[in-house]
Amino acid sequence: MSDDGPAFVVREAVSDEDRAACFAVRKDVFVGEQGVPEDIEYDAYDAGAVHVLAVRTEDGLPLGTGRLLTGDAGFAKTGDAAVGSLGRLAVVKAARGLGVGVALVRAIEECAVARGLGAVDLHAQTHALGFYERLGYEAYGPEFDDAGMPHRGMRRGL
Repeated sequence: MSDDGPAFVVREAVSDEDRAACFAVRKDVFVGEQGVPEDIEYDAYDAGAVHVLAVRTEDGLPLGTGRLLTGDAGFAKTGDAAVGSLGRLAVVKAARGLGVGVALVRAIEECAVARGLGAVDLHAQTHALGFYERLGYEAYGPEFDDAGMPHRGMRRGL
């Protein structure tokens, strides 16, 4: 592989193996690193969500994941049927700073566009506001607690 290409690929997680890899990344980052209780990390939305997975090209090692909620689940989170909900974005510690997070967000946005959505909404941990702002998201509303951590709502039109 050349030095100017990415060392990872992002794909929609459609196989059981890919989804298991997504959940393993989330467990590592949210449960292991951030102390989110495992019983609230996985929810009823996971079954119908669009999951994306970043893997290292050389060996398929999972590097990151995220999900998009659409339809009734998206509406439940955003209050607008034309807006998808980006969530559970996680990148393993060893892959941070390599562009994995940006690639995951853009892949989720592409999934939203393909499904006819006009915007993506998310709940960002406050320490990640700058990351999402650099990607065109704008914060709205007051800070709120989610799983014991401060968050803000953010949205980007597509």
